[in-house]
Amino acid sequence: MFDYDAEMRFYQPQFRAACGIRPGDRVLDVGCGSGQSTRDAGRDAAPGVVLGVDLSERMLADARRRTADANVSYLHADASTYAFESYDVGISRFGVMFFAEPAAAFANLRRACRRIVLMVWQPRAENEWARAIPEALGGAFRDESPFSLGDREQTRALLMAAGFDEPTFTAVREPIYYGADVEAAYDNVRQLREPGKLLAERGQAALRKVLAEHDTGDGVLFDSAVWIVEAE
Repeated sequence: MFDYDAEMRFYQPQFRAACGIRPGDRVLDVGCGSGQSTRDAGRDAAPGVVLGVDLSERMLADARRRTADANVSYLHADASTYAFESYDVGISRFGVMFFAEPAAAFANLRRACRRIVLMVWQPRAENEWARAIPEALGGAFRDESPFSLGDREQTRALLMAAGFDEPTFTAVREPIYYGADVEAAYDNVRQLREPGKLLAERGQAALRKVLAEHDTGDGVLFDSAVWIVEAE
């Protein structure tokens, strides 16, 4: 399984701080994956409760294995339609870009959460990893959903139409980590859906070359850029 927690090692501390979770808060973590952000929220919110929700049973099983905090639980559900209870804070680390109907989904989250804090990718052009790896594989990536909230004005309009107040956008730029060395990074890229499919056809040598060019000695690192979006 691709280690998304390792990939986000330079972002997670900043995201955790931005969430501003206080003891006693009730927190909803949307698209929680293997639960790193959920567990961090659980420690900050204690004795408050934290619910992580995701569509992937496999990721949730991993999250449950890693979680010992009594105030943290997980739910297999579609956050865009599920009738949640009320929460003080809704958080999401790269988990809200994939809604089939984003307007309805954010309206649903507005009903559940007094405040939201989201981390989303800025546009593809601002993310070296999203340009260099596809180019090494022939430039054939078609899935733009990871960048669906990258346009600041469109995301602002979407959130305000859902009933949130004027959101704030904080630009953050950090490297993302693909592995300890070229072979580890190659194996990680191979596990991703679109790269894995293309690697079966072409681009293996070119991919190894671009990974080697980004091997810093402290890991294979690519430049990246995100928004931290906050709205009441």
